[in-house]
Amino acid sequence: MPEKMVTPELFRPPVDFPDVPYDHLLRAAAGRAPDRPAIIYHDLILTYREVVSMVNCIANGLHNLGMKKGDRICLFTTNRPEYTVTFIAAASVGVVVSPMNPGYKEREIAYQLENSEASAILIQRELLPLLQLVLSQKSFPHLEHILVTGNHVPESMPEAIPFARLMRESSPKHPPHVEISVDDLVALPYSSGTTGFPKGTLLTHRNLVSNNLQFTTALGTSITDVALIFLPFYHIYGVMLTGGFLACGGTQVIMERFDLLQSLDLCEKHAVTYYFLVPPIVLALANAPVDLGRMKTLKYFFSGAAPLPLDPAYKLEQKSGIKVVQGYGMTEASPLTHAQPGDPALIRLDSVGLPVHNTEQKIVDIETGERELPAGEDGEIIIRGPQIMQGYWKAPEETARALREGWLYTGDIGHVDADGFTYIVDRKKEMIKYKGFGIAPAELESLLMEHPAVLDSAVIGIPDDEAGELPKGFVVIRKGFDVTPEEIVAFANGKLAGYKKIHTVEFIDAIPKVASGKILRRELKDLEKSRRAG
Repeated sequence: MPEKMVTPELFRPPVDFPDVPYDHLLRAAAGRAPDRPAIIYHDLILTYREVVSMVNCIANGLHNLGMKKGDRICLFTTNRPEYTVTFIAAASVGVVVSPMNPGYKEREIAYQLENSEASAILIQRELLPLLQLVLSQKSFPHLEHILVTGNHVPESMPEAIPFARLMRESSPKHPPHVEISVDDLVALPYSSGTTGFPKGTLLTHRNLVSNNLQFTTALGTSITDVALIFLPFYHIYGVMLTGGFLACGGTQVIMERFDLLQSLDLCEKHAVTYYFLVPPIVLALANAPVDLGRMKTLKYFFSGAAPLPLDPAYKLEQKSGIKVVQGYGMTEASPLTHAQPGDPALIRLDSVGLPVHNTEQKIVDIETGERELPAGEDGEIIIRGPQIMQGYWKAPEETARALREGWLYTGDIGHVDADGFTYIVDRKKEMIKYKGFGIAPAELESLLMEHPAVLDSAVIGIPDDEAGELPKGFVVIRKGFDVTPEEIVAFANGKLAGYKKIHTVEFIDAIPKVASGKILRRELKDLEKSRRAG
């Protein structure tokens, strides 16, 4: 049967999204239904009225600490209500939030604290020893306030401020008026680039407000919807989910991390309608010897952050009777740029869908980045819309490469079909995708080079059914050194967040490079591919 023909303009017309500060989305939803459950976390159920009161308390608390518009606060916790409350509270008084991966090691924590010039950090109590180690090794002149989850001052850090005490001692009334423009910064998430350490991405109130509403409008979510969210809040995907479900007045059920059986229990207990995931979890659900009947209230599995393998997706659909859809986006776009149409009959599983409302797209010639290509022809995907970042923090050259005349050059290769559906055929050429997270090879290569025995290095991603890709290092050893690959792996992984860990190292005589010194990773990938084929 031929696919149903569609015209994208019929269901993605321009929408007049409000120009308001980020916290206004929560406040508007609370005004519509103050007693609806907003956040469920273990046995805690918070209504919209209660979430707004908590946001006001923390916003007033931050103001009383002397934090002012433009200051930055890092959030260093797993998924929990304090994270969301602090994010929106900071936005209420013009403070910029910089999410931080709770899996970070000392080197990565120090980099983000220093680069973001954060004046405060909210940290989960269990992570305090890690922060103390970082603070003992280096001074951070901007860092003035350490907020810790819980109710008590930690003995090892008496200067820290318990989150519960800050909330208890601050007013639940609306915070002091701060003049906030929709073009002011609200978030500084760090995006892994191909050139080394992650770059801070400058996102404004307009960026996040627009994208939260693009998300809810494209998916058609409403006050009756319940989302299960285990994807990490520090990732831009998680930022979109928690913000988007507060914006539409829905309910979000929060998990600290993915647990398959627990997720089934929560789906049944709370009548979950949206289950957001990444491709490795599609694979896990498709292959797990469990009955998915407890997911009977689900409308969709929504996959993002990495290319969706089709076989596990079809298998999951057949096993569960629930539609699997995929979207597309990136940190630089707040993140959502593409989603499937609302009509289930129009969904194309192998496509990332259509541009969301108020989003323009072109497929341009890869070499020049200028000539627009016709349907069916592969080129670089470029995007323009209200969700596109202002640029990279302290990186004008990177910003100029990525943003040209308002268009974001994604570095991803794809095409559109005759109906306007977009297909991704290749990712950013350098990035390694591990369980939906981007890993910069250059960062791992730089770390490998710190080992005294390493003369040169290169890192690539090798295919893995569960993770998508695993980082593999190729290393040239200096003459006179006696070292094993396992010792090199242990050295590097002791300084890396878990998702970045190098899984194997191979010694090699020379790293293939062009005359300018750029690593020819394609040659190393071809070598791996030929070995697997053999």
